[in-house]
Formats: sequence, C-alpha cells, structure tokens
Amino acid sequence: MVRIDARGMRCPWPAVRLARVLRDGARMVEVHADDPQASAELAAVAKANDATIEIILDETYRTYVVTCR
Repeated sequence: MVRIDARGMRCPWPAVRLARVLRDGARMVEVHADDPQASAELAAVAKANDATIEIILDETYRTYVVTCR
C-alpha cells in the first residue's frame, strides 16, 4: 500500500499526487487529506482509473483508501 500525506495541501495537489502514484502502478493507496475539496477531486481521480474509494472520517482529517479493480 502506498501512503500519501496531503494534509495542509490545497486541491488539486492531493488529487495530482494520487493520479501520479496510480499512473506509476500502485494498486492500493491511502491518502490523508484535510482540504474540503479533496473528497470530490480524489473521487474523480479514482473513477477515471476504474478504482473504488472509501472515506474514513477522523476528527481532524479524512483518510481515503483507493483500490484499483
């Protein structure tokens, strides 16, 4: 599993980093992000890569688990 710490980054940077690791062949990625726009942007990247996305809510940030099919 690849982990991306995108806390403190504003969109589109979390999505750009996710797209990069998926393009490099990662099959499962965990993204930590706190930008409110990250949910929509990461979901769009997952959909474009035929992957599923699970959102785990925390008190301070969200964790997104993206899994390629």
